[in-house]
Parts: sequence; C-alpha cells; structure tokens
Amino acid sequence: MSLLERLEAGPVICAEGYLFECERRGYLQAGAFVPEVVLEHPEVVAELHREFVHAGSDVVEAFTYYAHREKLRLIGREGDLEPLNRGALAIAAEVARDTGALLAGNVSNTNVFVPEDSTRQAVREMFDEQIGWAVDAGVDFVIGETFSWWEEASIALEAIKATGLPAVITLAMHQEPVTRDGLAPEEACRRLEDAGAAVVGLNCIRGPQTMMPMLRAVRAACSGYVAALPVPYRTTEEQPSFQSLRDPHYDPPGDRPFPTALDPFVCTRYELGDFAREALELGVTYLGVCCGAGPHHIRAVAEAVGRQPPASRYSPDMSKHAFLGTDESLKAEYQSYAERL
Repeated sequence: MSLLERLEAGPVICAEGYLFECERRGYLQAGAFVPEVVLEHPEVVAELHREFVHAGSDVVEAFTYYAHREKLRLIGREGDLEPLNRGALAIAAEVARDTGALLAGNVSNTNVFVPEDSTRQAVREMFDEQIGWAVDAGVDFVIGETFSWWEEASIALEAIKATGLPAVITLAMHQEPVTRDGLAPEEACRRLEDAGAAVVGLNCIRGPQTMMPMLRAVRAACSGYVAALPVPYRTTEEQPSFQSLRDPHYDPPGDRPFPTALDPFVCTRYELGDFAREALELGVTYLGVCCGAGPHHIRAVAEAVGRQPPASRYSPDMSKHAFLGTDESLKAEYQSYAERL
C-alpha cells in the first residue's frame, strides 16, 4: 500500500535517528554530523535499516539527512554529493524491497536559509538535487524534516510537490515556542497542510514532555494527517530542547551535554510508548522517534499502538528472571533474596 493508504488504514511508524545511532556505534563524527558512513560503511547503514524495520518501522528512510551540498562543502567532500545520495537511496531501496516497507527520500534543514532571495534560490536548488535523486530511486514519498524556519519548510514542500510525490513535512521547535519566522507551530503546520503536504507535524529537538503540548495544538489546527517524532530525552519546561539540557552532576566538554553526553537524560522505552499511545489518542497517526532513537524505542512505539513486530518475540518477560521472576520452578531462596538486591 502507499503511504496514504497505510495512513487511512491506521498508524504509520517511521524510525529516524540515524545520525546519533551511527555516531554511538563509531561510524560518524559528532559536530558536522555528515553521513559519510553511507560511503565508508554501507553495511552499517543497511543493518540499521533492517534493525529498525525488525523493531516495527513501516518506513525505510534513506540516510540523506545532512547529505546536502552545504554539509559536504563544510567537510571538503562536495564532490561526493551525488554518490552519497544515490548510495543511501540504493541501500534503503534494497531493504525496503526485502521487507515490504515504504521507501522514503529525505531532505532537511540546510543551515544556510535566511529570508533573503539569494538563499531562497540556493536552498531550492539544494532540495531539487536531492529530491531528483530520490525520484530516480523510485521512492514512495519524500520527508522534509527538522525545519525551524516555516519558509524553508515551504520551499521543501514546493520542491517535493513538483515531483508529484506525497510530502511529509515536520518542523523542529527549539526553546522558543515559535518558528524562527515567528509562527506558532500550529499555524505553521496549518499553512503547510493548506499548501498540499500529505502529513505535517513536529520532529526532533524536543522530547516527549515538551513536544506534547505543541502537538495537541497542531492536531487541533489541522484536519489531515499529523506527525510526531520526538527525541528520546527528558526535556522539561525549563529546558525544553535537548540542546538546552544541563547536567548538574557532570560538566562535559563544551559546557553542555548535547550532543555526546546526553546519556543521563535518555527516556526509557516505556516513556516513548506512553507518548505514542497519547499521541494516537489525539489522532496523530504518523509516529516515530528522532535523534537518539534505538530499535528498542521503535519497538515500544509499535507495541503501544497495538503492533507486534518481529522484535516483539524478544520483548521483556521478567517472569523467568532468577531473582525477580514468578515462575514456579525458580528457587525460593533466590526469589526471597530479591529484596536485598
């Protein structure tokens, strides 16, 4: 089924978070966060795609986030722009074919956009390049994500619509409760929906606790399909973005935990499940987890909306734990000792 057919039938789960997971595994450098791993270790990217689908993702999203001309220029690899994009799409396409998942192209914030005509044209050209390669690869739809400027998101939407493919457009809200061009997220999403996006919503930057209030407003303002893909970190009203988190127990390099010392703030899988359940009750049906996500988070989202992906075979069952279990065959001496653990 197509993306829209699957959404009509029920929730669609999309795993994101490839940058952080590849960095944790030692295949990508924090800072520039360019997905060089696509060229240098394509087998790692393929395996991560498969792990996310195994955990419940309905979408294989080509790892072309930050694979645009500006990011590659920054690290002196602009000549690898096309091979990296085509390689990422080929890896994703193979996994999607093997698993029956949807294949998604991807464009993202360019980090060069400002509301001036010169950058508008440059940004559109960057999007057109990547989307053109995605079309060549036969993607089912294109994701435009992590936009803090509404106008940049609208440029991405225009570029995707020009191909005739469905567009999923998500905004990233930082500490301020408005986009960088001053729109409340619900107003920005409503405008994107009116302009023809198949799905609109929020991704990245905010964890479940600080994304949910905005998500409620977006759901109330929009009549179509809405997306929610938080980061799996315990952001708070005082520190609403994962960049703004501060650790009172340890002062990491750079004076902030983001991006490589966020471990103390990681949400449990159960918190992500609770978020997905609440979002679904609101009528949000395009669900996932962004930067920091692991397959266990995706499985929790899938199970929270009533799915049993292949990875559910290995969901926790503490009944047989030597100390904490309840199985009758367990030694009573060990169960009684559990209080002293």
